Amino acid sequence: MSKLDSLLAIPVLDRSNQPRIQAAVDGKAKPPRALGRIEELAVQLAVIQKKSLPSVRQPQLLVFAGDHGLTRSGVAAFPSGVTVSMVDTLLAGRASANAFARVVGARVSVIDAGVAADLSDRRGLIHAKIAMGTQDASKAPAMSTDQVISGLLAGADIA
Repeated sequence: MSKLDSLLAIPVLDRSNQPRIQAAVDGKAKPPRALGRIEELAVQLAVIQKKSLPSVRQPQLLVFAGDHGLTRSGVAAFPSGVTVSMVDTLLAGRASANAFARVVGARVSVIDAGVAADLSDRRGLIHAKIAMGTQDASKAPAMSTDQVISGLLAGADIA
């Protein structure tokens, strides 16, 4: 099976129960949409799980790290080296994402999806590098179609 066939084999999400789930959330003792993005995520999770009331067991935060090629044009706020530092901070459990994850009992997994550095020596890092960063999108496509498909499949496998 080709990479594209694998991507196309991912089932389309059945959203037929979404209006019913949204109505149930809207009917709670609160103003409609008062919880903002949390409500959207609860509805999305319920639709994915095909349940009226979603549940979360063993929550996990997946952080996919990569560098974009626009850094080379001076467009980015920070140089690529900051990405390496953030990966190290996440792996050490000292980033704000780690603090939030601890509050809800979530495990943090850090994935090298395209950091523009060799991170092969990092313990605990999931290695799924597509490339050493992307191309400079101001000069060429950031990624090839094959890279995009590989990235989506890697993300699906990890999730």
